[in-house]
Amino acid sequence: MRTIHAGKITEEVSLLCMEACYDLPPDVLRAIKCAADSEKSPLGKNILNKLIDNAELATRERMPYCHDTGLAVVFVEMGQDVHVVGGSLHEAIQAGVRKGYKEGYLRKSVVGDPLIRENTGDNTPAVVHTEIVEGQSIKLTVIPKGGGSENMSSLKFLLPGDGVEGIKQFVLQTVQEAGGKACPPVVVGVGIGGTFDHVAYLAKKALLRDIGVYNPKPHLAHLEKELLPLINQSGIGPQGLGGVNTALWVAVESYATHITALPVAVNLQCHAARKKTTTI
Repeated sequence: MRTIHAGKITEEVSLLCMEACYDLPPDVLRAIKCAADSEKSPLGKNILNKLIDNAELATRERMPYCHDTGLAVVFVEMGQDVHVVGGSLHEAIQAGVRKGYKEGYLRKSVVGDPLIRENTGDNTPAVVHTEIVEGQSIKLTVIPKGGGSENMSSLKFLLPGDGVEGIKQFVLQTVQEAGGKACPPVVVGVGIGGTFDHVAYLAKKALLRDIGVYNPKPHLAHLEKELLPLINQSGIGPQGLGGVNTALWVAVESYATHITALPVAVNLQCHAARKKTTTI
């Protein structure tokens, strides 16, 4: 049994929040540069080049890449042979988000109640997903999830007979209805299967996978390869102003489901596809 102090978790989450907002992941920056090279629209190419300049400026000046520093979503892979001391895991994570958003001068975008809508002032509570895994370590991933792309995400229960074609149609419909409001070029996370709650989690989890890494299941990798060009044929383009780069990547995750169901969720992520991971 390995012991990890809650204070260590708080410090690591704090750093992840700041670094995720300051630095675009290398895979995302590479994808935007590739999109800029391939973009046929002069305006679209100009937009993509400005996004690259913005990313370099944010990293250099240690400033947020986007003013919407999001609601912090934290994925935790908790080793079953780890014992957290000095406080609870959940409270340590919330303290880390609170610290990171204060010390990093990141915008506080969380309201404590969805109807009363009073800002909590420290960007907590974060949304935390915890998975128990083998081992003696804790893996933490922070995704600052901006409101624009999250608002344009969608979930639907298809009929089993709708199959792959029904899934593709729903994904395309979601992206098309989002248009420029999701700040394209987007990363598209797709969840298939599970239950009402789990399929949305799958779509969010799909966003953790690096751009360029296909699902290890051949039929899902094939679906990813089919969806990306179909989305880019929509003509929505960078920031919705036209072009051939509406999406940078499509990632699909799946889970077992009921014999009567084919749940599908689409979680859109804007071009600021921020994420940062560390292992303690």
